[in-house]
Amino acid sequence: MSARARNHVTDLRGLSRMAIDATTGLTDLAEALQSRIARTPAALGGPLVAGAVHGISGLVYHSIRGVTRVVGGGIDAVLGGLSPLLGQMESSPAREALVAALNGVLGDYLAETHNPLAIEMSLRRGARALVLTPEALAKEFGPRPARLLVLAHGLCLSDLQWRRDGHDHGTALAHDVGATAVYLHYNSGLHVSINGRAFAERLQALCTAWPCGAGDFDLLAHSMGGLVARSALHYGVAAGHAWPKRLRKLVFLGTPHHGAPLERGGHWIEALLSVSGYSAPFVRLGRVRSAGITDLRHGSLLDEDWQGRSRFAHGLDLRTPVPLPNGVAGYAIAAHLGKHSDASKEHLLGDGLVPIASALGHHADPRLALGIPEERVWIAHETSHLDLLCKPAVYAQLRGWLTN
Repeated sequence: MSARARNHVTDLRGLSRMAIDATTGLTDLAEALQSRIARTPAALGGPLVAGAVHGISGLVYHSIRGVTRVVGGGIDAVLGGLSPLLGQMESSPAREALVAALNGVLGDYLAETHNPLAIEMSLRRGARALVLTPEALAKEFGPRPARLLVLAHGLCLSDLQWRRDGHDHGTALAHDVGATAVYLHYNSGLHVSINGRAFAERLQALCTAWPCGAGDFDLLAHSMGGLVARSALHYGVAAGHAWPKRLRKLVFLGTPHHGAPLERGGHWIEALLSVSGYSAPFVRLGRVRSAGITDLRHGSLLDEDWQGRSRFAHGLDLRTPVPLPNGVAGYAIAAHLGKHSDASKEHLLGDGLVPIASALGHHADPRLALGIPEERVWIAHETSHLDLLCKPAVYAQLRGWLTN
């Protein structure tokens, strides 16, 4: 059997081990909750967030339902007949997008059950995992590569999905500012702190093995990737790693530093369901959603934010403050769906998923505020959460910040 055949047979075996009815039920419930939020009265901003909800999560839910229906036929019994066909299938961006979506929704479950669909963290280039040795990196990038730029993707996405509408910030910046782009690929359904610690270790290995020494480097993070990057900085400093002192600029794109309303909305709808004995059984389905998603309620970064606590327990924001380290220049881009950003409602809605204040790191509690200077924050108008990956105005801002 060819390598490609083994790859796709492994995919199908992994899918067959997922609980079909539970997955379908979770998918229906999660989509219903988000759709409910999107249909809230105009005074609460429902119509404005509907496009973002349906545009992003609709594709994910549709894909998961499709996979679940395929799995439902006893896939192991027919793998032998499918193997010749699977052997002709190339790994594709579409397959990678589906696996990334599954990991975002159920990634902790996939990892805990050792499911072969669980993504193992790696640093990649061109969808290939890099071998983090001096010899391998010199062969890949040459003996004197340009300044390193690391990119970290968001929830339910993969490193390949930095390319949107024909544009990839990493590729464009590599050309325009003379950088070498390396992409993080990770299971976004795991706790942010677990990914943060692993990312810190990967960055240490990368910088140690980088040809001619890594020197200063920059990090660009979208959405959840910004939380993972901040967590990695915390754990890297705590471990005495060298790379945090080499990190020059850390740029956030739509990162929910203080949480995302959709997770909090689903959380409180879950609380309402548990009030009635008739609806309480549905709470169990809501509790299947990944640890990564529940970390987005307040923007949790550290182990102590969740260890010893139920991640579904209702309560106040008790996360540990994690400031940006001295010496790291933080930058933040927020987006909102309207033409102007002066209305309080639009500030709350932001890009449909992340409010403006959360994306810019603003907070009433000075311990939690990131304190990024005003000259290093920017708001993109008429821009959705995913548009941050491709809007020309956003790229122009990034290019200006990272040129010097």
